Amino acid sequence: MVHSHTNVLAIANQKGGVGKTTTALNLGAALVILGKKTLVMDLDPHASATIHLAYYPENITISVLDIFLREEVDWDFLNSVIKRDKRHFFDFIPGSIKLSIVESELKEKPGKGLILKNVIAKLKEQYEYIILDCPPNFGIILINALVASTLTVIPIQAEFLALHGLKLTFDTIRMLNKVLSHAIQYKALATMFDQRVGACKRVVEVLKQNLKDRFFETIISIDTKFREASAKGEIIYNLYPNSRGAKQYLQLAREIEKMGK
Repeated sequence: MVHSHTNVLAIANQKGGVGKTTTALNLGAALVILGKKTLVMDLDPHASATIHLAYYPENITISVLDIFLREEVDWDFLNSVIKRDKRHFFDFIPGSIKLSIVESELKEKPGKGLILKNVIAKLKEQYEYIILDCPPNFGIILINALVASTLTVIPIQAEFLALHGLKLTFDTIRMLNKVLSHAIQYKALATMFDQRVGACKRVVEVLKQNLKDRFFETIISIDTKFREASAKGEIIYNLYPNSRGAKQYLQLAREIEKMGK
């Protein structure tokens, strides 16, 4: 099936532990539930999404690392790297714990910031949504993801310390926007929200006031079911489809779907 428009969502924040991988995986599954053909790509050297889905680094012979280091990435190669396990809802390209070598390997390569954008151009006919689980550190891989994205989703933990990670990510986007022909679009997502904590509510109010339409209406609450699903190598929709977290990511998927119309 050929898709006239593919939405590329970079899930990015230059602070770890804010729910990036949780968002990438559960949003990916929620979009499939809404009938969207979706691919998730693990670009984080920690390979958290890959391990969550029970693909263990020692067993992976071909990964996203090869996408960055190969001279020629054709459809046959992409077909061999994509994991298609119906249990995970979406198609998946596993990460690599060796991804950090990309920085030095591509140092002198011309056009190194466009590698991912060019690869995604070959995948666009296959998918309506491509989700990129980004690394927390600034470098070639994060630049590739932001440049390739149609929307950068910035998960931000609902606590004051997390505002610093948001600022760093905004600074990176602003810097890239000075040199790109198309500005990077972004929207922040409140995660790990605890209804009982006043400070959480204040952070969300600050974000709403400052970001206005660059802030998702959907708010993702703390839900232990995410951790339980992860421990079993499963997506939350397999085990706890009626949990609060599962419903909230479905709501987020609907919100994103409306934006694409």
